[in-house]
Amino acid sequence: MEAQVNEQVFDAFPELESDRLIFRAYKKEDAQALLNMRSHNAVSKYMDTAIPTRVEDTIKRIEGYHNAFNERKGITWAIIEKQSNNHIGDFGIWRIERQNSRGEIGYILHPDFWGKGYMTETLNTLIRFGFNTINLHSYEANVNIENENSKALLLKLGFKLEAHFRENFYFDGQFLDSEIYCLIKSDIN
Repeated sequence: MEAQVNEQVFDAFPELESDRLIFRAYKKEDAQALLNMRSHNAVSKYMDTAIPTRVEDTIKRIEGYHNAFNERKGITWAIIEKQSNNHIGDFGIWRIERQNSRGEIGYILHPDFWGKGYMTETLNTLIRFGFNTINLHSYEANVNIENENSKALLLKLGFKLEAHFRENFYFDGQFLDSEIYCLIKSDIN
C-alpha cells in the first residue's frame, strides 16, 4: 500500500457544508471577525501563539492560509453558520505530510457558539473529507495540556492520546508541555 495525497484537491478550494455549517475559503472581509475571535480571552487562552491586536495581523494570517493552500501545504476553512451567515470559527489541516499521508489539525470557535455541537459537526465533516478525498491516513492534533474541552472533543471523536511531551514548546517566556492526539482512518471506518 502506497500513501499518496490526492493533489487534485488543491486545484480549486474545496467548499463543503454540513447540516448547519458552510466551510469555505477565508476572504479578506473575514479579517475583523477573525481578529475578534483570535483575540478573545477564552479562545486565546490555549493557543500558545501571538495574539493579534490589529486587523492587519489577521489579514496577514488570512494571506498565510491562502499561500499554504496555493503551495499545497494545507487547507484552512472559515466556518460559517448557515442560519445567520456569521463567521464563527475555523478548521485547518494546516500541515500535510505527504510522505506519511498525515495532517496536523487546528481549530477555533467563537465562545458564543460553544456547547452547541458545531465543532463536533465540523470535525466529523472535515476529517472524513481528509480521509476520503485528500487520502490522508492519519491526523494529529497538538493540544495544550490544560485545554480540557479540546481534549474531550478529540477523544469523543475517536482520537487517541499518542504522546505527552514535557516542556517541548517555548512560548511567552516559558516552556510548556503538550499532548499529541492521533486519529487513523481505520479508527472510524
